[in-house]
Amino acid sequence: MENRKTIRKWFWVWSFEKEETWLNEMAMNGWVLEDVGLATYHFVCCEPGEYSVRLEMHPYDEAYISFMQETGAEYIGRYAMWIYFRKKTADGPFDLFSDIDSRIGHLDKIGKMLAAVGGANLLIGFVNSFSPSRFGWANLLCATLLMYALGRIHGKKEALEKERLLHE
Repeated sequence: MENRKTIRKWFWVWSFEKEETWLNEMAMNGWVLEDVGLATYHFVCCEPGEYSVRLEMHPYDEAYISFMQETGAEYIGRYAMWIYFRKKTADGPFDLFSDIDSRIGHLDKIGKMLAAVGGANLLIGFVNSFSPSRFGWANLLCATLLMYALGRIHGKKEALEKERLLHE
């Protein structure tokens, strides 16, 4: 049996929880994430359920990676703004967000990035629509997709804010 495999799979930014769930299901089936790229996941064979995998949008930060390693988490890698960690399940629970406020803060970070990139694409698309360039539509299409993603993230954030009110 091969002890490594690569799977190509696409996740939208608003479904990062589904990505994390899938990565943990793979670990439960004996395949833990070893490296990550654009819609590409590299796995290595492990004991089923040996690891938990977490991901978050976080800028590259050596101090943060060192802090996570001090908690027993292993840095797997990153793609774009997403950072991936794994931790042995025998070492106890592994959560990157300790409460609702930290989860809301994470969604805020994602939303700000989507708004900035979407706004830039909207502006570029608008400017290009008045120039001889025939590719302004591509930026407008990209801006539309990014604004849709922003709406999905905002909906998740609102749901968490309502949940927070119920617990207060």
